[in-house]
Amino acid sequence: MSQTASPSTDPSTGGVPPHRYTPALAQQIELAWQDRWDAEGTFHTPNPVGPLSEGFDRVADRPKAFVMDMFPYPSGDGLHVGHPLGYLGTDVTSRFLRMDGRNVLHPMGYDAFGLPAEQYAVQTGQHPRVTTEANIAAISRQLRRLGVDHDTRRTFATIDPGYYKWTQWIFRQVFEAWFDEAAGKARPIAELVAELDAGTREPAPGTLPEGRSWADLDAVERRRVVDAHRLAYLNQAPVNWAPGLGTVLSNEEVTADGRSERGNFPVFRRPLTQWKMRITAYAERLLTDLDRLDWPDSLKQMQRNWIGRSTGARIRFGVGGEQVEVFTTRPDTLFGATYLVLAPEHPLVETLTAAQWPADADPRWTAGAATPAEAVAAYQLQASRRSELERQTEGRDKTGVWLGVSAVNPLTGRDLPVFIADYVLTGYGTGAIMAVPGEDTRDWEFAQVFGLPVVRTVQPPADFDGGAWTGGGPMINSSNEQLSLDGLDKAAAIATVTEWLVAHGHGEATTTYKLRDWLFSRQRYWGEPFPIVYAVDGPDADLPVAVPESLLPVLLPDVDDYSPKTFADDDADSKPEPPLSRATDWTTVTLDLGDGPRTYRRETNTMPNWAGSCWYYLRYADPTNDQVLVDPELERYWLGPQEPGDVGGVDLYVGGVEHAVLHLLYARFWHKILFDLGHVSSEEPFRRLVNQGYISAFAYTDARGFYVPAAEVVESDGQFLYQGQPVDREYGKIGKSLKNVITPDEMVDAFGADTFRVYEMSTGPLDQSRPWETKAVVGSQRLLQRIWRVVVDEETGAVRAGDVEPDADTSRALNRAVEAVRDGMTTLRFNIAIARITELTNHLTSAYQPGAAVPRPVAETLVLLVAPLAPHLAEELWARLGHPDSVAWASFPVADPQWLVDDTVEVAVQVNGKVRAQVKVPADADAAVLEAAARADERIAGHLDGATVRRVVAVPGRLVNFVLG
Repeated sequence: MSQTASPSTDPSTGGVPPHRYTPALAQQIELAWQDRWDAEGTFHTPNPVGPLSEGFDRVADRPKAFVMDMFPYPSGDGLHVGHPLGYLGTDVTSRFLRMDGRNVLHPMGYDAFGLPAEQYAVQTGQHPRVTTEANIAAISRQLRRLGVDHDTRRTFATIDPGYYKWTQWIFRQVFEAWFDEAAGKARPIAELVAELDAGTREPAPGTLPEGRSWADLDAVERRRVVDAHRLAYLNQAPVNWAPGLGTVLSNEEVTADGRSERGNFPVFRRPLTQWKMRITAYAERLLTDLDRLDWPDSLKQMQRNWIGRSTGARIRFGVGGEQVEVFTTRPDTLFGATYLVLAPEHPLVETLTAAQWPADADPRWTAGAATPAEAVAAYQLQASRRSELERQTEGRDKTGVWLGVSAVNPLTGRDLPVFIADYVLTGYGTGAIMAVPGEDTRDWEFAQVFGLPVVRTVQPPADFDGGAWTGGGPMINSSNEQLSLDGLDKAAAIATVTEWLVAHGHGEATTTYKLRDWLFSRQRYWGEPFPIVYAVDGPDADLPVAVPESLLPVLLPDVDDYSPKTFADDDADSKPEPPLSRATDWTTVTLDLGDGPRTYRRETNTMPNWAGSCWYYLRYADPTNDQVLVDPELERYWLGPQEPGDVGGVDLYVGGVEHAVLHLLYARFWHKILFDLGHVSSEEPFRRLVNQGYISAFAYTDARGFYVPAAEVVESDGQFLYQGQPVDREYGKIGKSLKNVITPDEMVDAFGADTFRVYEMSTGPLDQSRPWETKAVVGSQRLLQRIWRVVVDEETGAVRAGDVEPDADTSRALNRAVEAVRDGMTTLRFNIAIARITELTNHLTSAYQPGAAVPRPVAETLVLLVAPLAPHLAEELWARLGHPDSVAWASFPVADPQWLVDDTVEVAVQVNGKVRAQVKVPADADAAVLEAAARADERIAGHLDGATVRRVVAVPGRLVNFVLG
């Protein structure tokens, strides 16, 4: 094979020099080098052991670097120019690190289960796999055309059975584990059973049947107790049910007015048995370990807010023979509690609801219903039609219904009417609140509507104009015969009242979290099947059983109809019917799970699309292994801790801030379980994370406010016109909805991939958003053309590098560029690196005119500097400079320190404190030399002529100041 991978002549004609770097030549070079990279396996990353270990000897003495992008979803629309920002950022980084002496793992895969392909299947009848694989092929082609250095041997999609086998395996690990509060970690469920059998552990509170012990239970009853401890468990949970769509929706898929985002169907909150994962057990670890991660502070704060740690007290209020437990962060305001509110879904609502209204019932509290039960049922239906977002909206009119009963305030003895109201949610705290309208805005608004008393317990300032006072101040109206909080500050009052509650059996100090257990079921087809079966008959018929590992993967069957069953829009009592439930040949199976052959039915829900993206980074390390999740040695090599206290994980993870919470939280949760169970050595999946910015582009709206295709808008006399009509211009995130999509294919066709790469990287630091301006791309093209001309004579095609020595100015410019480019690469400020490469190129263009020889070390260093950014151009120039091996494996330059020190410095010369000139002096000039140089300057001499110099202040390296009389 020849050293160059492309033709050496430009096919263009006319006045263009025959060897000019044009878009046509760029594309020939790029396609040829991409073929050569594939043929030679240039970016095949060797593992230390296993099937992919060939060539490890070459990198055995290198430190490793694991660089990774967030999993893309293979949309049929392919990539627009905003998508490659992160992909190119990691590509530049991985290329730099490889050249800087690392063994770099830079893989790519596809998060391929999800709604878009399934919805397309519903509409067309085409299997989602067909659509998805076609989309994967299209995006893979686009990424290849951009020259990314992925090790394609490690590429996979979550829909591959060989991949989701291990997703199912992880689910089994979670299902077969429990969280030991004392140890603070997950342990195998078999160890729990052994301890229960031995009598060394008691079941968790509330899991035993009342009045029974573990020893009293039969086998099925024991299984129910054990199932209540599992990290993956079945639970009846309120969900967003859209009968018109026949599916359960996430909160994000429900509009603020309680309708489906897709189709605008009514959405109801209704209880449904779902799989959940006990992520709340890990809340404290997920929170505290954030401090050990190199993540943006803003992103860590988003996770902290989502986890929502609150310290306070649980207070028990007696209601008849029952107790309502309330969590509050402000137990100091208990003297001001004047009523209780339960969420409409609270499990005690039915038990507490009175049979009849008391004779003196306030009509505002009864909603005009004949009985409390009627009022409660009507209100629960009304609340079920509202999304959680709507229920929490600030300033919304407060509604509610009295249950016909009252609790007792343990501090005041005052009766507290018990209401249900939809501004209280089941997912936070206990699903019940003590209402203190004097200090809480929502409680104040509710109290005004229902005529409830207000007792202030915090002294407002003198100029307070009414309503709820939510600020600080001394306690007031907070004393009884046993306890007084009056005059105390908040902290002292909380400590005092909490101590009293504990001593009198009314509560205890506690910590709670806003985080809820992860709802893990989808009533969809296109997802991973659960590795779970249920006996068809017998006393254990409703108990889940994990299928043996030997039967994994549980393959997703083909079905004739991908549509969920739909119902009347207002049929809130209908029940989701997953498409898999209609695959009767698949749902029923005969298995011998240790007690002889039995008939089982499979779980017909599927896992959420988050499942496959929770662990994919592990698969990259060992993608061909069908025996274990990941070889422990490979996991330790690529993800293990590097030093004591290090959490381990991927060295650089780049992706959008839109995944700041759920994806990252779920991945951290699964990883911690795997760590606890001994399957991984790293405590966290992602050591360092960077959110790339967004790319925005101009969008245009017509007179109706509708977006029009940006590509068809023309500018005329300062106006923007679409089909001859004026339109308004705005900036917006690139996307289909704004009709301003620009594809990388368009840019590559017009300029070449390297120009596109350099332009995207030049527009700002990786983590900053930036505008897109197609007209500006030509600036990057011209830079690459100048770099080409430094190395190649455009007229003859000859290499200009020669055996000449660089002068001092060139050596200084070269080494300063090397130092700055290194810094830009390390800090992900590729725009700074490009700016310094531009300065160096401009210097070389001026210093070495066409026809003159360029010092070979200078030319080669320039090529090495640009190699991570414009790899095809660099490969071509490197080969023309006589190097047979890929520039991807060449060493990145290191600056010579002697050229980073200034020989001369510029100092300011002042006259009476005002700067009048700048003079250059040797860097080591003393005060006398500074003064002499300043006096020799014509401008300063003019100011001093005829004047009396009273004093001269000379600060070496900084300034000279002449003080005149």
